[in-house]
Amino acid sequence: MNWLREHRLALRSALARLRAAPGSFVFNVLVIALALVLPLAGLTLLDNLRPVSRELAVEPEISVFLSTDATRERAQAMSDELYAAAKSAGLAVKVEFISREKALDGLKARAGLNEVVTALGTNPLPDAYVVRLASRGDATASKRFEQLADSYRRLAAVETVQLDAAWVRRLAALMQLAEIALWLLAAALAGVVLAVVFNTIRLQVITQTEEIAVARLLGATDSFVSRPFYYMGGLLGLCAGALALAGVLGALALLNTPVGELARLYGSSFRLAPLDTRSTALLLLASTGLGVTGALLSLWRALRRVG
Repeated sequence: MNWLREHRLALRSALARLRAAPGSFVFNVLVIALALVLPLAGLTLLDNLRPVSRELAVEPEISVFLSTDATRERAQAMSDELYAAAKSAGLAVKVEFISREKALDGLKARAGLNEVVTALGTNPLPDAYVVRLASRGDATASKRFEQLADSYRRLAAVETVQLDAAWVRRLAALMQLAEIALWLLAAALAGVVLAVVFNTIRLQVITQTEEIAVARLLGATDSFVSRPFYYMGGLLGLCAGALALAGVLGALALLNTPVGELARLYGSSFRLAPLDTRSTALLLLASTGLGVTGALLSLWRALRRVG
């Protein structure tokens, strides 16, 4: 119980010191919150985009578009050549033929395009094939699948070959790069938080040098003297983290109106969502930990100078 009583007294002492200089406390909280809000916003954005990227088709898919002057017999005969090229590459594939008429019907079914397609008079679309892996492949199979696309480009009557999953892999690589950059930014800004708390606690120790010296003469240990400053650093980190999260929530509320309108135009109900309760609690714990760490570093140096 003595341990609990000591911590209660330390917290009360820290709150009393903060009430004695509320302007300085609020200013430091704002500075730390500004340093935290950018990585928190980036983390929230990545957390919203990650499920969207997972829903995209990541299996490679090759679209083979034939020349518009190729006859239907020639187009249908291409199936055997596509299977043969895949077999030579050591891949088991599924091949789907899409006639130009079926492609045109699909284009007409799109909202607002029926009149445009009708105005064309003739069908401008070619016959096409869609080639997919028969089973989920490993990295080696994906590499051979890209080589298969190159071999399809050399076939007669083939106009264009498109590897449709390439952009998905580029998106995944960009998201991975953004995540690494975000963590590097968070590490740099964590240094800013530590510096602010370090300086704040150092100034508090300097202004209370005589009080600390008297407490030591009366038998107070360094742990007893340091405990209120630890709470002060923790409160700085906690309040700044909460303020940064509130700022991110406000930004999401402002952005969700145009984002929702844009998503509706694409037939989606996508909206930016805040971080879940577990992530929020962990971030608040991390910001509090940064505050306590900054106070620890400051006290380790400052108390040795107090006689």
